[in-house]
Amino acid sequence: MLATARRRLHRLTPAQAHRAVLDGALLVDIRPAAQRRAEGGVPGALVVERNVLEWRFDPTCPARLPQATGPDVPVVILCSEGYTSSLAAASLQELGLYRATDVIGGYRAWRAAGLPVD
Repeated sequence: MLATARRRLHRLTPAQAHRAVLDGALLVDIRPAAQRRAEGGVPGALVVERNVLEWRFDPTCPARLPQATGPDVPVVILCSEGYTSSLAAASLQELGLYRATDVIGGYRAWRAAGLPVD
């Protein structure tokens, strides 16, 4: 399942993801609150826990986030280690958000790369 999801993604290294965010992509942290408390967070990341991701990003859903404006929104998903995020990004692609992807290695790799954290 994971390998199938990843074949569809153009996954980003933490540095590439950071550059994408600086260029306007949405960085979406899908980790549960307890994990974010234990590990830390990324300043400016949009927090949308995994269990509500699809309906919050579906451009046709009345309960969507204001950032979910259409299929061309660049979304970069961040989880702890880069596994759940791949499945989540593939799920968003199934909804039509064709630019959805994830961060290789997740938050831990982001932090290890010396990128901004809080």
